Amino acid sequence: MVVSPKKVPTAQWVRARCQFGCGGYGGSLVCPPYSWKPEETRKLLDEYKTAILVHCRPGTGVKELVVKLEREAFLANYYKAFSFGCGPCPLCSECAFDEGCRHPDQARPAMEASGIDVFKTARDAGFPIDVCRNRDDEQHYYGLVLLK
Repeated sequence: MVVSPKKVPTAQWVRARCQFGCGGYGGSLVCPPYSWKPEETRKLLDEYKTAILVHCRPGTGVKELVVKLEREAFLANYYKAFSFGCGPCPLCSECAFDEGCRHPDQARPAMEASGIDVFKTARDAGFPIDVCRNRDDEQHYYGLVLLK
């Protein structure tokens, strides 16, 4: 779904939830404390006029999908294309902090790791999203591709 990046909310509490609630915190260069702070993400979002919010079910590879969409958009002359995935980075068993990312062509920061309020963004776009209370609850994954 096409959304306005200006209406994608960022907030400090989102990163706090990563720090105090996610086992991936500090585990890779695309997660806090290494990912962008909410105010940096806000500045980036404000440089764009168009974004695509991608909704996926578990197992569909939202991270791979948004990177692929970003690449296709770039090749179609949307040279500013950039994407955000969701959740911790799955590309390496251990992040190469000192060397830098081994997969810069594939690794992207998670929306939530960068301070994007995914719940409000998804709900404002009319997509389903609820807190999962157990592993049997229906899960929804989101990514964002910035275009121009």
